[in-house]
Amino acid sequence: MAIRLLLAEDMNMVRGALVALLGLEDDLEVVAELERGDEIVDAALACRPDVAIIDIDLPGIDGLTAAARLREKLPECRSLILTSLGRPGTLRRALGAQVNGYLLKDAPPRELANAVRRVAAGQRVIDPQLALSVWGTAETPLTERETEVLRLAAEGLEAGEIADRLRLAPGTVRNYLTTVVTKLLARNRVDAIRIAREAGWLP
Repeated sequence: MAIRLLLAEDMNMVRGALVALLGLEDDLEVVAELERGDEIVDAALACRPDVAIIDIDLPGIDGLTAAARLREKLPECRSLILTSLGRPGTLRRALGAQVNGYLLKDAPPRELANAVRRVAAGQRVIDPQLALSVWGTAETPLTERETEVLRLAAEGLEAGEIADRLRLAPGTVRNYLTTVVTKLLARNRVDAIRIAREAGWLP
């Protein structure tokens, strides 16, 4: 019986190539193809895949948030993150979301099919070199609220818009941003966003 797969990847060409690649395997079947993170849970509930292959950078909601929600709503569906983000901080976030696998897009094609089979069998699959690098990486110095404010700033929102979104006073938002810049030893807000992204502390 084939392993049923849900594939979430926002780049059409990459998604098509992955579907074709997985289709070469007799024991794997892609039953759903998506390009948005906020479609994953509903699609999974409808088609009941065994494994969800999820990119991190998805519109709607990011792949790690979607994977965490999927685990809550459909725990029997295992999740395999397939991403170009090889930063230790991002892997740390993925482990926090309790994903079953984490594979980089530059891995040999054969590794994807093998990773899917291992994840479906209940194993956890993580690139060993990337896993080792996590041990030497510091946790984020930012609080959950500071991260949320910085994430919205990274999306291009101004302090007033962030304040409206989070139901805070604009002055409070500016204080959060100042604290973030100080904590990250950044030159300014843009530099803080860059530092946090490179460390994998922002979705």
